[in-house]
Amino acid sequence: MTSRVYLDARAPLHPAARAAILEALDDGWADPGRLHSEGRRAAALADRAKETIAGHLGARPAELRLTPSHTASLHRAVVDVVAARRRLGGRVVHSAVERAALLAAADQAEPVSVPVRSDGRVDLDAWRAALAEPAALAALQHANPEVGTIQPLPEAHEAAAAAGVPLLVDAGATIGHVPAPPAWDLLAADPASWGGPAGLGVLAVRPRVRTRATGPADEEPWVGVSLPLLAGAAAALDAVASRRAEAAPRRRVLLERIRACLGTIPDVEVPGDPATGLPHVMTFSCLYVDGEALLTELDRRGVAVGSGSACTASTLEPSHVLVAMGVLTHGNVRLTLPVDVTDEQVDTLCAALPDAVAAVRAMLGTSGL
Repeated sequence: MTSRVYLDARAPLHPAARAAILEALDDGWADPGRLHSEGRRAAALADRAKETIAGHLGARPAELRLTPSHTASLHRAVVDVVAARRRLGGRVVHSAVERAALLAAADQAEPVSVPVRSDGRVDLDAWRAALAEPAALAALQHANPEVGTIQPLPEAHEAAAAAGVPLLVDAGATIGHVPAPPAWDLLAADPASWGGPAGLGVLAVRPRVRTRATGPADEEPWVGVSLPLLAGAAAALDAVASRRAEAAPRRRVLLERIRACLGTIPDVEVPGDPATGLPHVMTFSCLYVDGEALLTELDRRGVAVGSGSACTASTLEPSHVLVAMGVLTHGNVRLTLPVDVTDEQVDTLCAALPDAVAAVRAMLGTSGL
């Protein structure tokens, strides 16, 4: 029986994460705030994990704040900064292609959406113009999790800093896959994207950024953290980062192989810039194809992929990212290659794609249009 091929955004749990979680279940069950031996062992485990993750983010352990998920990290960053900077108003300047979670948080304040070019990069002139008025926060992703476009963060951060506005960077699609961005004031990272466990989000906040908790504030925020999940996230990040130099060019080659395969299928569009985008993320759209039907057809052939927006796929609505870019949104499929993806898995995808698209078009009566 042919094994299934999994190419969706949430990476499979890395073996290093699984091993670390099991070990931490034995050593990390006690309260790390206690002074007994069991508590000290748990505290040491947490300290090692925080140091590991902080090191890969270019942060200090004291700058880390853990949350239940990447969505929660983005919500907390927006709400807490806006609350602390209320005297400047509630304007949150963001690109039009941010995750739905960030857009939802910004909608609770005064969102200012900045347009992007057809390749997904933010319009820097419009970005600077939006920052000409007082703002509580600016938000720009490191790279888009659907089309892989890397944003001009140095220039965007420089403009935000000149305006006295902290910059929140969503690095949920990039940490573990490319070097961490150096230009940020707040940074959100997602362990589930690098093979860590779900149920944990990472938010780093520079000391210069003023925040105000909008809910109860625990004197020791680490007490409620799941140490096994934290240990697993750190172990997985260490493992994938150690292979990043070899994995990135290999995955980029595999993306080009997929792109060549898509070139043989009529009326297919692949947005984004393959030369400067992420090495493991791709979206393509098929004219005269229903996205849900194509997802199901590929799944029937043993290939699991994402469909629709990277953060609202369950709604099967057209991707707001592709709409903002002004590109084709029909039959949208999102691919994310895990760090250990194989040639055989990509071959399986490429063998399935033409027949799957043809089958859906035949089912919908759109063949030959």
